[in-house]
Amino acid sequence: MNAVVLAGGPPDAVSATAADLPNKAFVEIGGVALVRRVIDALRATREIARIIVVAPPATHASAALAGADERRPDGARMVDSLTAGLAGLPPDDLVLIAASDLPVLSVAAVREFLAAAQARDLDLAYSIVSRRDHLEAYPNVPHTWAKMAEGRFCGGGLVALKPRVLPALRGILDDLGAARKSPLRLASLLGWDIMPRFALGSLTIAAAERRATAILNAPAGAIVSSRPELAVNVDRASDVALANGLIEAAAKTTE
Repeated sequence: MNAVVLAGGPPDAVSATAADLPNKAFVEIGGVALVRRVIDALRATREIARIIVVAPPATHASAALAGADERRPDGARMVDSLTAGLAGLPPDDLVLIAASDLPVLSVAAVREFLAAAQARDLDLAYSIVSRRDHLEAYPNVPHTWAKMAEGRFCGGGLVALKPRVLPALRGILDDLGAARKSPLRLASLLGWDIMPRFALGSLTIAAAERRATAILNAPAGAIVSSRPELAVNVDRASDVALANGLIEAAAKTTE
């Protein structure tokens, strides 16, 4: 399977925690750039044959990207970077899309997600993690939680999709990115009739999947991961210290 790592975008508050970084993907956690940690996890996943990283052109010679098979320039918007990463890939073959800010991403988490996405034969699969599983493993890592009928969930950093769904995604991808920290805004993208059920906590995952499938005109679904590391990302400047703490704690347990 092909994998695309999205490491584009401008400098932000996270990248400002160190000097002269192009964006947060190149912030070092435990002495290793975030994007390299993601690439290394994918490289160790036997289902992944080829890794494409989408990043600012000035970073393409960086050692942090050395594990990728191909480097492509990022775009001004997320949809532009995703389009660049998917260009030329078979339209009907599932592609793994990974965020570049997942400091504790594991091979086990990647494999579990891919197996579930393939088993359901989805054109678009989105990883989610339950609040219960997350708090058990990472009680000090904050998240924005969406209340569903089955429980509270947050989004993970892995998506799998078939490139043929990209045209349908173009119109909503920027809205999804803007709304990702607001569950109510995300629910509104599924339709205003969905919002009352979401607000009352009665919206089921299956109902949300059916609406997403109708919007995309392609099978779409949420993959509930048992691996909470999928949802540990570095999204705020304060997350840098949290991530370093997680790496230090993991190192101590293996000593």
